Amino acid sequence: MGGIGTPRVAVLVPCYNEALTVAKVVRDFKAALPGCVVYVYDNRSSDGTGDIARAAGAAVRREERPGKGGVMRRMFAEIDADIYVVTDGDATYDATAAPSMVERLMRDDLDVVTGVRDHGERDAAYRRGHQLGNRAFNALLGMLFGERPADMFSGYRAMSRRFVKSFPAEARGFEIETELTVHALELRVPTAEMVTSYFERPAGSTSKLSTYRDGLRILYTMARMFRDVRPLPFFFGFAILFAVVGLWLGAEVVAEFIETRLVSRLPTAVLATGLMLLASLSVACGMILDSVARGRREAKRLAYLAAGASVAAQSDPPGSPRKVASANATVPSP
Repeated sequence: MGGIGTPRVAVLVPCYNEALTVAKVVRDFKAALPGCVVYVYDNRSSDGTGDIARAAGAAVRREERPGKGGVMRRMFAEIDADIYVVTDGDATYDATAAPSMVERLMRDDLDVVTGVRDHGERDAAYRRGHQLGNRAFNALLGMLFGERPADMFSGYRAMSRRFVKSFPAEARGFEIETELTVHALELRVPTAEMVTSYFERPAGSTSKLSTYRDGLRILYTMARMFRDVRPLPFFFGFAILFAVVGLWLGAEVVAEFIETRLVSRLPTAVLATGLMLLASLSVACGMILDSVARGRREAKRLAYLAAGASVAAQSDPPGSPRKVASANATVPSP
């Protein structure tokens, strides 16, 4: 902490071949957030992105492993700050909204403020197909995890230190935003969303997002996280499917046996029995893994608490209820 009322703010910019825009991003955020440090992580660019960012005043590091998820995982591990602002290096996000996002994070003692993209009438900035896909994925996430975000794929977020340092990033690519959203929902941390302008890429700058390939990866990530975070409903769904099919196949076999005391369709009877056994096993697996998931959730919560008090709590006067609670908090030994 740089002192009460002066939190250390780090702007994190993962970049891959953004030579046309990275200098503008660095200058805009340094102007919008005086005193911040802008970190540009050059993800093995071949167009001089790192040199241009360094000349613009950014602290530049290079990551050779491809993928935005891997870059952000390294950023979160290496950079020490009180508040983290994550943005893309393509100059599509509004840097002038950053002070409002940081102020909202501190004022309301939040852990995440997400910039919800507003493209206005600029359809070229946010293609209709991507808008439709974003709404569909937002709805699916809400159905799976109980809370629907307005823009789960936004790459513009302000986050607290305790949230960043407790985030177990696993994604390799653009599915990192999905992991961030689910992590916030799983820990039930205080969050907010703010509408921010979203601009078109300049001429000559191209998106690194592959609509179908990355869409499938995101869909797989959501299914995997639903299995890991909420295993009981995940496996219970399979149990219902197996039980329904098993009952449908076995009903006539049972009726025939009651009437004739014979089982003429033995393969059907064996299949129905196997499906009912699978249904029982699915319920048992769900119950066991639900206990495991609860333990993992408690471990994440302890990591979140161990990362320290929020910026707002640290700025409270001595003797305030939040200050006393923070001083008395202890983390159990493993």
